[in-house]
Amino acid sequence: MNRDVTVNDLIIAGIAVAAGLVAAFLSRMLLRWLAKHAKRTRWSGDDVVVDALRTVVPWAAIAGGAAAAAAVLPLTRTVQNHVNQTIQVLLIFAVTVSAARVIAGLVQSVTQSRSGVAGSATIFVNITRVLVMAIGFLVVLQTLGISIAPLLTALGVGGLAVALALQDTLANLFAGIHILASKTVQPGDYIRLSSGEEGYVVDINWRQTTVRQLSNNLVVIPNGELAKTNMTNFTRPEQRLTILVQVGVSYDSDLDHVERVTTEVIAETMTDVTGALPDHEPAIRFHTFGDSRIGFTVILGVGEFSDQYRIKHEFIKRLHRRYREEGIRIPSPTRTVALQQGSVVIPHQRGSEDVAPAPAVVDIDVDRSTGSPLR
Repeated sequence: MNRDVTVNDLIIAGIAVAAGLVAAFLSRMLLRWLAKHAKRTRWSGDDVVVDALRTVVPWAAIAGGAAAAAAVLPLTRTVQNHVNQTIQVLLIFAVTVSAARVIAGLVQSVTQSRSGVAGSATIFVNITRVLVMAIGFLVVLQTLGISIAPLLTALGVGGLAVALALQDTLANLFAGIHILASKTVQPGDYIRLSSGEEGYVVDINWRQTTVRQLSNNLVVIPNGELAKTNMTNFTRPEQRLTILVQVGVSYDSDLDHVERVTTEVIAETMTDVTGALPDHEPAIRFHTFGDSRIGFTVILGVGEFSDQYRIKHEFIKRLHRRYREEGIRIPSPTRTVALQQGSVVIPHQRGSEDVAPAPAVVDIDVDRSTGSPLR
């Protein structure tokens, strides 16, 4: 258009911009109200969608008002095209950011709601967010009239050089994806590596796995190292597990009585202690004639790995107290040492021989733990 701007044009353009701002304000208030109701539902996906719409809808309303104002004003074709492209780029940027937030939030919501999936692992969330942002960037370039075919070709050639330069990083990335896809390790599992590190898996991201030890310290393990090492997962195939407690009683004990008393202590412990499994059938197995005791193993069921320490603590205390009440003796390690010296022949100069008497055999009971003789 070649005519001059009139007052009516400015008024109509101002009304369009004001209408866009009012629509943005009203839509934001409406979405805030919807967000409060979305928090009351069990599904967290609606929270993610409403939160993303609170960003894109107001910006879309503002962009619509600006586009209407630009259409009313008598702008030249070149200026009009630049204004439209600017509005489109801003709108695409807002939509891309919102879409990345929605898709990443939905991925995290799905993984957290299903057992055996990635849980709180951020690797899938990060990959999803990067892919959506990359697609949005390509759409912006296409909107500005920039051909993306040469760019994709350059990225393909340059990607080989980048892959060679980032071998360790890419190895950790694909190792993390492999670990999560194979479901051998998931966030929340308790693992122990052959190198000695152990704890709860907190997160698996694109480069490393974070493990929280029972001492509340964090251990960071590269995904590539985690994929190559020998590892024990105490949470899979199920979280419940059994623990072994070694006990020994003296040889003069009535083993039937020992078994009956131990079973009663097990039942009491499994009922009273948090984390124990009362429905798990315990087992008592005699297995060894030791130096000073008859050894047996008590097999208990616990809910998860960290519960075993509390259950062992309570079981040993109660078993020791009950054995004292029942007169069942738990002997300390002892060893009997027999010292014997034979005859010694001592020749004299005259050719005669004197025979030294042999001392008597002495039996001494020695405490193996202290080395002192027992009286």
